[in-house]
Amino acid sequence: MSIAPFTIHITPETLADLQERLARTRWTDEVAGAGWEYGTNLAYLKELLDYWQHHFDWRAQERALNAFSHFRARVDGFGLHFIHERGKGEHPLPLVLLHGWPSSFWQMLPIIPLLTDPASHGGDETDSFDVIIPSLPGYGFSDRPGEKGMGLGRVADLLAKLLIEGLGYERFALRASDLGAGVSQQLALTQAQRLIGLHQSGTNSFIGQIPDNLSRAEQEFIANAERWNQQEMAYAMQHFSKPQTLAYSLNDSPAGLAAWIVEKFRAWSDCAGDIEKRFGKDDLLTNLTIYWATQTINSSMRLYYEMVRNPGSWGRVEVPTAMLMSPKDMFPTPREWVERSSNVQRWTEISSGGHFLEWEEPERVAEDLRAFFRPFRQTQ
Repeated sequence: MSIAPFTIHITPETLADLQERLARTRWTDEVAGAGWEYGTNLAYLKELLDYWQHHFDWRAQERALNAFSHFRARVDGFGLHFIHERGKGEHPLPLVLLHGWPSSFWQMLPIIPLLTDPASHGGDETDSFDVIIPSLPGYGFSDRPGEKGMGLGRVADLLAKLLIEGLGYERFALRASDLGAGVSQQLALTQAQRLIGLHQSGTNSFIGQIPDNLSRAEQEFIANAERWNQQEMAYAMQHFSKPQTLAYSLNDSPAGLAAWIVEKFRAWSDCAGDIEKRFGKDDLLTNLTIYWATQTINSSMRLYYEMVRNPGSWGRVEVPTAMLMSPKDMFPTPREWVERSSNVQRWTEISSGGHFLEWEEPERVAEDLRAFFRPFRQTQ
């Protein structure tokens, strides 16, 4: 396995092409007074793309990104991008942070200093972590899989080899949500002896077989999941079934890409309908520019397709698990439901935040991570 430092650099030609496409956007119509009811709001998208074209400074964002330690590894012939930031103090705990869709490694950057240097952010240096943030295969600056079969189990295998053989971590901790949580579940089943603990957030609308002995809270959860699937799951069904068809337009049009992604950040965050209460334009556009410049919208959506056809391992997760649950992440999940499939040892409900907690509430996430993993440090 080879690992080499990596510097992010998007070519001037790619940025110039983006500018030209933004200038040539052919806008669709909109029903009067539609707001966001029919999907991404026309007025907001015009405002965002005007900023992208005339005010957004990618080079400034690129410099900020490159302030972190980036690497690329060849694992079984596949290229994986990751950030590796060493913790301060003695014996920092290795912690892997896994993103999902439509996010990227960019989601995790606000929390890095809180974890690597807690003493400078109101914590104790004995709670420090070595932070490893991979770009999932098909995302960001990792390779785009060109063959069938890159499901969650295969992704987990690649990450395990990177951590164990490439970085030399005998044991490690995990924090994940969204598709990253699916990968973490695979690691918890196949690398249980390596995994110190699993810290997760979020709900899951994929219910599977419904037990007979549901609590009242679980019955409400099932009803909410079925309602959410009917109203909000169209995007995922497209990803699951025909991602290639959708990808042509999103890879060709920055307006289309922005519309497909930004609507999810508004819908899944704790923003009360105003997306910029949680995410500034520079944040949204940095994430979008990563997708655009790397041409990974197709490969990122394809992970959904591969996930349902290559589901990986199944079983109860016995690794010690913590759940950090926010009020605006799709719909509430009761503890007893998660305990049916996981060894839940810590359950924390917070009063704010949505689906992108490392972005929305980094201090709360860091605080819960420190508290959960503190007892495990003594045994490492």
